[in-house]
Amino acid sequence: MSNERPDRQDPLSQEIDSALDGLNLQEIDLPKTPRSASSDARAKGGEAHNVKRGTIVGITGDDVFVEIGPRMQGVISLREFDKAPEVGSVMEFTLHGREDDLWKLSRKEQQALSAWDEVQVGSIVKAKVTGQNTGGLELKVGPLSAFMPASHVSLHREENLGQYLTQTLTCEVLEVDKDKKRILLSRRSILDKERESQRKDTVGGLTSGQVVKGKVTRVESFGAFVDLGNGVEGLVHVSNISRRRIENPSEVLSPGQAVDVQILEIKDGGKRIGLGMKQLEPDPWHEAVHKYGIDSIVDGKVTRIQDFGVFVELEPGLEGLLHVSQLAKDRVRRPSDLVKPGDKLAVRIVSIEPSRSRIALSRLDPRGALIGSEDSVDSNVIDEAMKQATPKKPLGTNLGSLFKKALKDDGKK
Repeated sequence: MSNERPDRQDPLSQEIDSALDGLNLQEIDLPKTPRSASSDARAKGGEAHNVKRGTIVGITGDDVFVEIGPRMQGVISLREFDKAPEVGSVMEFTLHGREDDLWKLSRKEQQALSAWDEVQVGSIVKAKVTGQNTGGLELKVGPLSAFMPASHVSLHREENLGQYLTQTLTCEVLEVDKDKKRILLSRRSILDKERESQRKDTVGGLTSGQVVKGKVTRVESFGAFVDLGNGVEGLVHVSNISRRRIENPSEVLSPGQAVDVQILEIKDGGKRIGLGMKQLEPDPWHEAVHKYGIDSIVDGKVTRIQDFGVFVELEPGLEGLLHVSQLAKDRVRRPSDLVKPGDKLAVRIVSIEPSRSRIALSRLDPRGALIGSEDSVDSNVIDEAMKQATPKKPLGTNLGSLFKKALKDDGKK
């Protein structure tokens, strides 16, 4: 039998010692008899002389009479039996003195001694809660008394231990200390194993691409954790929350919120599960090439500014890059000198690559003038002016006047 004990310095041991405060749990229900030489021998592993095998010879009222040897009889209370014993049955008893030529017998101590041999560290037992104190629960494992620290009663700290009184709990044996007559139990370890089994079953039913329901448990700057049930939790990274750019997940998510998520990846046996929410939203890139024509002018909002250019949101989830060279006619050293996040700009679509989720933008019209400036002339106006040129007049000598006329006509609009 294992008599292993945890390190006396660990938190659990300190919690147990503080709760028990020197209490010998086994002495609560055992008769207070002087320690004899025979009991000393038993403690050292020797045969106890006050343990006798006897035969039930009769039952009268509350008295059970036992033949324990030649011209030796004893008596024991019927209350020490789970049910009335049959006459002729043989059992072991402990002797506790003589009275009226009869030995006083007991089965409690012998049952406890037998039970000690059956209790092993790591074994699973049924224990009935008999009491409580600030440190935990007092229980019975058969005839043996046991203790369960408050931190081992449930998966979470229990404030009301009284709710467990008289209940029978399934527990794991943490420690067996015969010297101190102490047994330590844990219900939490059983619940942990059950939860782990359920977690594995839940993870086994998940596959990449699957859409499941969950509940947000906590929100961090990098994303949100979502409970998928049975202790299985996944992470929705901030980049996978929405098609539109999200700076802080708390802008759209909060603890307790019910969400639909898609399984993106499962790693380390389900210990790391990547989730996505934006994947369940319509992808604006699928329609971008049909919705936005090349050279068309659209309005957008500045979302980010980098040294190489400015990102402009055309609609939620659809951003284009306005390269620094396309910000103005003249050279721009720092984009932040011209625009800031939140600014609304009129931009021209230069190119669209849906497969790469890229849109190139420009603030210049096809002829290099800043969109919206006086120098900017609608291409149709210029083309119309070009058509009005007559072959009799050289194009080079009249092009300047044509541009002036186009600008003048455009200004009247």
